[in-house]
Amino acid sequence: MNITIRGLQETIFRKFKARAAEENVTLGDALSQAMEAWLKREKTGAPTARLADLKITNWGKGTERSSEEIDKVVYGGELS
Repeated sequence: MNITIRGLQETIFRKFKARAAEENVTLGDALSQAMEAWLKREKTGAPTARLADLKITNWGKGTERSSEEIDKVVYGGELS
């Protein structure tokens, strides 16, 4: 099927086209796969996770610097 699509964001289309070329997939096949994945996501009603939706949790006394300690383990460095 040949179609014309108007109103695409140029930068997104260029990245999409480049990725398809990198993976040796035709643009039509890549677009079909992307549309199929989008339709499946909508059909299942899978929620989109957002960082802003996370609830603040009090883990109790002694855990006030837990995020800093995790950052030290993950990224290295000293605690301030």
